[in-house]
Amino acid sequence: MKLIIQIPCFNEAESLPETLVALPRQIDGIDIIEILVIDDGSRDDTSAVAKRFGVHHIVRHRTNRGLAAAFQSGINKALAEGADIIVNTDADNQYEGRDIGKLVAPVLSGDADIVVGDRGVKDNAHFGKFKRLLQMLGSATVKRLSNTQITDAVSGFRAISRSAAQRINITSSFSYTTEMLIQAGRKRMAIVSVPIRTNGAVRPSRLFKSVPQFITNTGATMIRSYAMYNPLKVFVMAGTIIALVGAAPIIRFLYFYAIGEGGGHVQSLVIGGSLIVLGVVAIMFGAVADLVGRNRQLLEQTLERLRLLEDQLSVRPDKENGDSSVASSLDERPKATGTLS
Repeated sequence: MKLIIQIPCFNEAESLPETLVALPRQIDGIDIIEILVIDDGSRDDTSAVAKRFGVHHIVRHRTNRGLAAAFQSGINKALAEGADIIVNTDADNQYEGRDIGKLVAPVLSGDADIVVGDRGVKDNAHFGKFKRLLQMLGSATVKRLSNTQITDAVSGFRAISRSAAQRINITSSFSYTTEMLIQAGRKRMAIVSVPIRTNGAVRPSRLFKSVPQFITNTGATMIRSYAMYNPLKVFVMAGTIIALVGAAPIIRFLYFYAIGEGGGHVQSLVIGGSLIVLGVVAIMFGAVADLVGRNRQLLEQTLERLRLLEDQLSVRPDKENGDSSVASSLDERPKATGTLS
């Protein structure tokens, strides 16, 4: 059983060593533990630090592409390297590395496809009151949209089985956390939470510059992800609301027309009729979007089959000698020159 711990990084040369040192070297049920750093266009020595500490795999983006793209690049690389379980953690050492064993346990036992580390937002001493309220509200919204029981939706400390990773396709340009849960929930994956410990923040978040920006980007991601998997429901609801609003001025016109004063209220008929037409058009768009969504599902199924085929064609244990180039490549990995080992 092979575990790859991936760490998306952007200018994390200072905090990365502490994060790497805190990672576990052995976990019951895991045969191989490897570390993957995704350098998302850093302008400091992030990649050099990773090499110095003996990180097994480094993926580097030429420019900063954002957390979501870095996460997806990491998933793709981990799958290509034969990971059976992938753990995602932050480079700022927010999450306690010793809790990775707790995180992977439900995947190892076959009880979960995805495990999310629950930071205990409500009682977390590292969070301010406003941040607690914001996190709880956001998690409740994602819980509703994804039809899951996750209580810390934006926690980036996650364990993902190989099969789940092959089915997840992140399209957001902001963050993967909420989109991943909505996708996984709608694909009926088994998702559980485990309580984890956190460390205090060492710097402000680089994901967003202000709270309003975070709320706007996260809200847009939620709406887009939910609409992607439930287009008919979203458009029908929107169209119905618009049509109902349009019915109000028409009823008003009919009332005045019934009492003989309809001549001065034709504008209500025009406005109401326009809104009803707009509502019907929205519902029709929903039908078209639903068909497009079905086609997207077929494409995702094709992609999953392609990944399975790649697994079958990739280097696997040799039937004659029981060896594999994936296992033997451990002897060729960079030697640690820092304190990782």
